[in-house]
Amino acid sequence: MSGIEAYRYMQQLARHLDGLQDPGEIETALDEVEYLCEVLDPELQDAASDLIERLRAMLQRVRHGAF
Repeated sequence: MSGIEAYRYMQQLARHLDGLQDPGEIETALDEVEYLCEVLDPELQDAASDLIERLRAMLQRVRHGAF
């Protein structure tokens, strides 16, 4: 995946983040962004790291019924 496609994917995910409520969907998105973070150019890694933190927090809330 090119840097442009990865960035576009992260933008789309960020826009739809509030719509994710299923733990499976959140885990899949988290796995994908964690992978991207490992292969992305350094200038995009901060954006990926921010998404990872948001997804982890969402997953915790969903698992503990606070969503």
